[in-house]
Order: sequence, then C-alpha cells, then structure tokens
Amino acid sequence: MSGAPTKTARAIAAAVQTGELSAESSIEQALEAIARRGGLGAFLRVDRDRALAAARAQDRGRAAGRDPGPLGGVPLAIKDNLCTRGLATSCGSRILEGWVPPYDATAVERLAAAGAIVVGKTNCDEFGMGSSNENSAFGPVAHPEDPERVPGGSSGGSAAAVAAGLVPLALGSDTGGSVRQPASFCGIVGLKPTYGRVSRWGLVAFASSLDQVGPLARDVRDAALALELMAGPDGRDATAAAVPVPRGLAALEGDPRGLRIGFLRDLSEREGTEPAVRAGVRSAAEALAAGGAAVEETTLELAEYALPVYALLATAEASSNLARYDGVRFGRRTEGGAGPRGMMEATRGAGFGPEVKRRIMLGTFALSAGYHDAYYGRALRARARLAAELDAQLARYDALLLPTSPGVAFRRGERAGDPLAMYLSDVFTVVASLGGHPAISLPAPRAAGALPVGVQLIGPRFGEPLLLRAALALEERGFAAAGVA
Repeated sequence: MSGAPTKTARAIAAAVQTGELSAESSIEQALEAIARRGGLGAFLRVDRDRALAAARAQDRGRAAGRDPGPLGGVPLAIKDNLCTRGLATSCGSRILEGWVPPYDATAVERLAAAGAIVVGKTNCDEFGMGSSNENSAFGPVAHPEDPERVPGGSSGGSAAAVAAGLVPLALGSDTGGSVRQPASFCGIVGLKPTYGRVSRWGLVAFASSLDQVGPLARDVRDAALALELMAGPDGRDATAAAVPVPRGLAALEGDPRGLRIGFLRDLSEREGTEPAVRAGVRSAAEALAAGGAAVEETTLELAEYALPVYALLATAEASSNLARYDGVRFGRRTEGGAGPRGMMEATRGAGFGPEVKRRIMLGTFALSAGYHDAYYGRALRARARLAAELDAQLARYDALLLPTSPGVAFRRGERAGDPLAMYLSDVFTVVASLGGHPAISLPAPRAAGALPVGVQLIGPRFGEPLLLRAALALEERGFAAAGVA
C-alpha cells in the first residue's frame, strides 16, 4: 500500500476521546499529508482554515467535558458531487465551476454531527460518469501506487485519498460501481448501501433510481461505522427508506460459521476476467469455506444483460437530470449564438465534457418518441426480472461472492478511445446497482509488487449486518488493507 500506515477512523476517534491525540493534531497531520501528495490530484480543494477551526472547537469542547463523538477528530474527505455548505461543489464539471452550496448533504451533515471534520473535496469523473477518473474537467487522479495508472472511478479521488493514507475515511457515490470499482483498484474497502438506506439529499443527481452515497475506508469496521452514522430516514428525501438502522455494525463479529455463500464462479471466470482476479475470488471462497461457511456454486442467469440494461437506464436518467444545466436554471452561463437557444447550446457545449455529452445523447435517444418502449421500457422490465432473480438467490444465500472488476487498474489513456472497454470495468458492479442491493468490495491478499484486486459480496436488501459479517469474516482471514493500525 502506498503511503505511511494509517490509523483507522475508530483508532483516531478513540485517541481524541481520551486526550491522547488532539483533534487539531489529527487534522494538521491530514493536511500535511494532503500537501505532500498534491501531485496525486485526489483533492480539488482543501478547506484548511475551517477544518482547523472545527478541530480547535472540538478540543475546547472535550476539555470542557463534552463528548467529541464517535468520529471525533477524524479527517473526512467528500466527493465533489456531495453538497458542502460554504465549500464549492463542481461535480468535476466546468458547468458548475465556482458553485457554492448553501447547505450540507444529509450524509455529510450526519458524519459531521458525529465529530468527523471535513478537510476537502475530492476529484471525480464529471457528474459521476466514468470508471477511471480521467473525465474530470480539472485533471485526472493518479493511482497512489503507480502514477501511470488510473485509480478507478468515478469516486477515484476519494479512493486514492484513503489508499494513500491522506485520510482514513471518505465519502463517494455509487451509481453503477463508482465506490466499489475504485476501492478495488486502490486496494481498500468500498461499501454501496441498499438503495434508500442513506439519504440522497444533497447528492447531485446522475441517475436518481441508482445513485447511493457510500463510504470508502481502510477496513470493514470503519465502513460499517460510517454507514450506521449516516443511514436512516430523511424527510427531505422521499427515497430514504423508513427502515430502522442496525446498531453496533462496527462491533459485528466476523465468524463465518453458519453463513451461506453463493459463489458466482461462472460469472467470476467469464472471458476477459484477468487471472489475478479469478485467483482472488477463488481464494475468498476457500477462506470462507475453511472458516466454516457453507460455500456453494450458483449462477445468475440474467447477469449477462445487466450492463446493457444499466447503460440504457443510467443514460436516460442522466439525460433527464442534466437538462436543468442550461445557463438559465442552473449552470455557469456561456454567451454565444443567437437568442436563448444559442446561449443554451453554447453553455452546454462549453460546460459539459465529452463523456457527459455522450451519455446525454444516448439517454435522449432511448427516451425519444418511437424508441421509448423499445429501449427504456424494455430495460425497465429487464431490470425488474434481474432484481427478482437476485432476491430469489439471496433468499437461499446470505451473500453472493464475485469479483468487483474484471481487471486491475489499467494505464491512463489506455481506454480513452474505447468507451465500451471502459464501460466493461463495471460489468460486475452494475448487478447490485440494478437490484438496489447492498454490496461491498474488499482487497484480496496479493504478492509484493502486485496491483490490488477487489472481491465483491452482494447482500439482501437492507441486509447490511449479514453482508458486513461476511466481509469481516474475509477481512479477518487476511482480506484486509495493508498498513492499518
């Protein structure tokens, strides 16, 4: 793992709680690390003054007897598509450059209430559209172990920041794999909650029926704690489910005995999956079985249709959601052309990058008269069937095991001219996204000098405790990020 060994968020909070470490020192260390690794490109902006002021206030409160909270003094990085009051949020796009939200996203608000201190906003593919973090209008993010490679996307800045030891915890968003795939590439833990488990209030929309906020961390228990603290109903988001939030997630035991695991071996060994990935998933199945879990090979017959179904639905929703950025309602205006139409064309032409334009055009076509039912309507029906098949499998099994991505981090520019090859990076992650199921990526053991490989577990809807128990069982058997104290 690149960078110095990093304490977990829980260890930092415990040290701040006892006074062994001040919140100010914790934040200063993070800010120094971010400055040292500026060439990584992980951060678009750092909120140094406010972060230090918040840390000093927390230290004064602790000295006066106030509890700093379960994440007291923990440096937190936020993906640039989550709103942060008083701190610019651009979604990695020129069209929102300089926009400063007047409120915090619910997920940010809740983690801050638990004591976490936001140190800055992380770089991302524009509007969350990408699998490499090469689509940001403000430059790419480098892989923390090999600067010639990509960190994955779209939450590549958050993943790189955690993997490089700049922060112990970061927030990303996952539409088709944008938390899990960069976690796989960077060798850390990435968790996509059940759709509706975490409020989307303040998350700038890409595809509203798929988007979820999720944590990136260096171990499973930190991810579990972050989920517990930010999950739950929210009156500002109608899609936030009124389902009780499980408590004590970070204290779960990782005992695999009694767990039923469905191993999607045929999917894991499909053509195009790299040998290191196949080996990592097989070793995960063997580790769970050796620990006492019942591991059984199974299949998802409709999985082969997941990527085209996702592409149709996500681009259609993107076309609808991004229509508001026209220089009148939202977005930085670019003057040009004749009249309002010319201005809007100039605004969208200059403000959006090539990948966003591609997805808007694909989505607009899928929704157009004469094609709506042939494309969008059929994709909706296929999604329902895939979700039903997943539900049926997860009635038999506590979790499904498969790769996170078919390969390791690829070289920068390698897939820039081949959108289909880029989209195939998400072939395994879109399955859980379409079903709305929770899923987690965690790193498999690797030889010295080898690039990280992620294995993925999918759990039943609102079954995060079972999912996290299975993930902990793997982590405690050697599937853990390196250098964690």
